[in-house]
Amino acid sequence: MKPAYDEMLDASGKVRPSYQGFADWLASTPADVIARKREEADIAFHRVGITFAVYGEDAGQERLIPFDIVPRIIPAQEWQLLADGLRQRVKALNAFLHDVYHGQEIIKAGRIPAAQILLNSQFREEMVGVDVPERIYCHIAGVDLVRAGEGEYYVLEDNLRTPSGVSYMLEDRRMMMRLFPELFARQAIAAVEHYPDLLLNNLRSVAPAGVANPNVVVLTPGQFNSAYFEHAFLAQQMGVELVDGNDLFVRGDMVFMRTTQGPLRVDVIYRRIDDDFLDPRAFRKDSMLGVPGLFSAYRAGNVTLANAVGTGIADDKAIYVHVPEMIRFYCGEEPILSNVPTWELSKPKDREHVLAHLAELVVKEVHGSGGYGMLVGPTASRAEIELFREKIVAAPQKYIAQPTLALSTCPTYVENGVAPRHVDLRPYVLSGKEITLVPGGLTRVALKEGSLVVNSSQGGGTKDTWVLEQ
Repeated sequence: MKPAYDEMLDASGKVRPSYQGFADWLASTPADVIARKREEADIAFHRVGITFAVYGEDAGQERLIPFDIVPRIIPAQEWQLLADGLRQRVKALNAFLHDVYHGQEIIKAGRIPAAQILLNSQFREEMVGVDVPERIYCHIAGVDLVRAGEGEYYVLEDNLRTPSGVSYMLEDRRMMMRLFPELFARQAIAAVEHYPDLLLNNLRSVAPAGVANPNVVVLTPGQFNSAYFEHAFLAQQMGVELVDGNDLFVRGDMVFMRTTQGPLRVDVIYRRIDDDFLDPRAFRKDSMLGVPGLFSAYRAGNVTLANAVGTGIADDKAIYVHVPEMIRFYCGEEPILSNVPTWELSKPKDREHVLAHLAELVVKEVHGSGGYGMLVGPTASRAEIELFREKIVAAPQKYIAQPTLALSTCPTYVENGVAPRHVDLRPYVLSGKEITLVPGGLTRVALKEGSLVVNSSQGGGTKDTWVLEQ
């Protein structure tokens, strides 16, 4: 495998222009000062309670996501290309969602096999014919990007259901500005602090027709959810109520919130609950998290759910391979951002190739997330490879495979000082009357040497992402 693209140093070892200001600061700052700042950051994150839970571990166990004080820096021109590509991609994904729940023109045109959509577990028949405001299904998208080769960007996956992590993006920036104000004084770094305002405006823009002053709430499954900190954080930052299913009720196909002043109508719900648990009358009958009758109110057009029910069909990894074709079909354009080359294991030729090269590839469950349900061939044991071989042969449609990319590296503080570690990037794209995004996103870093898995649940950390304004 070729060496990974180094974001800070070029092939000759010279500092890239975007990192020069930081490199000069790093060279002139004593190591003990940096060590002290790192300790301050850890203490502050603990105090604020920026933690997450890991499913499968002891109940109630919380972890602090490691924060690295070396920023990931993106030049302005590079960011502009990414932003254009992200807007194009999310526009096509929203058009696809509207189409599959209405005319299904992309199926009729033979661009995507009908079975891949209609037989997919993420396709919600209940949404067929349901109209949503502005034809927007995915109001908040987190699109994972990686760099490989000579520094080309690729879309690794689209997170359209309940993408998380934006609270860490915001808190990482706050921490860097608090610890190193001199760095921000030296160069123009694009702001991200306005994200909660953008999010609120975006949510209000897709309220049901005729609602002049929409009431927005954040619906959480509760404090035992791994992302509960984020739910509470975003509600507080937007100045809206954080509610659980017991706080809401439906009457006359309208949603109301219980308050000390009596029922208050709710117009937009930013829901952080999976489809299955939203409404026990419409989906899982054993759900204690949702609101009975919510889907009926939604179908009637009296409340907006963000993201819409049924968005999962568009971020399923079996559908991911067709996004470039969606862009051509709905936008009449060539994709600005490329997918990672992907083998579909439901196809005999693809499956034959992958089974012969398992030790070299990454294999993923089409419904998997969080770094779970995947095989990283080059670092897997023979037993792990053989177990995955059996799984693929038994149910090939459940898997895709991709080459093992040498993800780009960014300098990172580790025990022995500064060393390169692999990173990815998750920008957050908001869709309403227009598509907006803050410059940058959440940079995740694989802290273990040689590891390509950046997920926090798998030992990854986060960095502040700087987009230079000039």
